[in-house]
Amino acid sequence: MSIVEKALAKIREGPPPAAARASAAEAVFGALAPVNEQRDPRSQKTDWSASNAARRIVIDQDGLRAAGLLPPPHDRQIAEQYRQIKRPLIVNATGRGTTALKNAHVIMMASALPGEGKTFTAINLGFSMAREKDISVLLVDADSPKPHISKLLGAPDSAGLLDLLQNEHLDVESVILPTDVPGLSLLPAGRHNEQATELLASERMRALMARLAQKDSRRIVLLDSPPLLLTTQSRALAAVAGQVVLVVRAAHTAQQTVLDALSYLEGRSVTLVLNQNMSAAPTAYYGYDESANAQGVIRK
Repeated sequence: MSIVEKALAKIREGPPPAAARASAAEAVFGALAPVNEQRDPRSQKTDWSASNAARRIVIDQDGLRAAGLLPPPHDRQIAEQYRQIKRPLIVNATGRGTTALKNAHVIMMASALPGEGKTFTAINLGFSMAREKDISVLLVDADSPKPHISKLLGAPDSAGLLDLLQNEHLDVESVILPTDVPGLSLLPAGRHNEQATELLASERMRALMARLAQKDSRRIVLLDSPPLLLTTQSRALAAVAGQVVLVVRAAHTAQQTVLDALSYLEGRSVTLVLNQNMSAAPTAYYGYDESANAQGVIRK
């Protein structure tokens, strides 16, 4: 059996997804809605909402290609592979799947360890999903220890996820940054906080994810997370995601490492992406089943 096949066997052995708790978004998250009353100047040092609302990110796609994070514009092979990967994710997120998944609109991008290709996969999956006609994509940089997505997309010092979770006066939508890629927007990581794990594990985080869907029923949220085996933050994020994309680097990630990562994802719908597989045929990809919605082979 291959690494991916053994990982899938591990998923099948796990318990069925547990029933999620009912959302308390309106009760917990109401404070994050715009407010008209005068704000305490001590509550925030900078008017992040006002500054972000006027911004529009122009993504340096040539720079991303030079860094190996985007394929050439006319690379049909990788484009088709991402179509294969995204389709079951979108079906679940929009409620058209055979099994209803709680919080399916929230998709966590995960890896066991650094260097698996998670950032490459998150960016390219976001671009591919944004081409859909009936959805919008919000790419959330939830990797606060190393916020690569925020830096790569040109928003390293912007307000973001952690600011929303700790500052009740911030308006959710005004912190989201539109980009020049139609259908794609960014929620940066925000300012570093020593209590990031506690913030991400809070009821406020759950309410935020629900609120994002309430604001735009067409929205799919992609959470770029830290490596599962190195931080507790990624495990907190897994609790709010309805789907998880686990990136596995071919001929690099040990079998036990994959299984250890999967042990933190029980009860989630897991998609396994085999990255940098140079031996697969150009059109190779694995099929679907109830335990893992898709397996993709990305040749990079």
